[in-house]
Amino acid sequence: MTATPDLAPRRLRDIFGTFASGLTVITGSTPEGPAGFTCQSFASLSLEPALVTFSPARTSTTWPALRRAGSFTINILPAEHQHLAGQFARSGADKFAGVGYRSSPLGNPVLDDALAWLDCELHAEHDGGDHTIVVAAVRHLDARGDAEPLLFFKGRYAGIAPAERLLEAAG
Repeated sequence: MTATPDLAPRRLRDIFGTFASGLTVITGSTPEGPAGFTCQSFASLSLEPALVTFSPARTSTTWPALRRAGSFTINILPAEHQHLAGQFARSGADKFAGVGYRSSPLGNPVLDDALAWLDCELHAEHDGGDHTIVVAAVRHLDARGDAEPLLFFKGRYAGIAPAERLLEAAG
């Protein structure tokens, strides 16, 4: 492997893409109705207090509406919800068309069959270059234990291989 100083955005995207991540849909209730966007950059931040972080692009037209609402729900997507990751990533369309959801305790959309969800209030925001770093305080949460996560790796959706298959491949 040869190190390179190439920090061009395409090269960075390719390198960052080698880190598999889960996919979320951040949803909220706004005066205009439910709103949401797909977000790959999500992580736990603190257990005491319960904080998470995610980073919407500065070009997002949905994040400002959710920011004004002050609360939102982070829906962690299961493997079978690839279509929702794509649907909520599009601009200009009715992202909730055909999407089932219920209201969270804070009144935000919880997507049907989400792998897990966290109902949050905005805690802080920080400059993150071409993204905004959002810190959110978790107020309510739940998860289901009968599904696998939807992952994103090298620009494609991916899943988790059963442990038996990994052991067979290694041995």
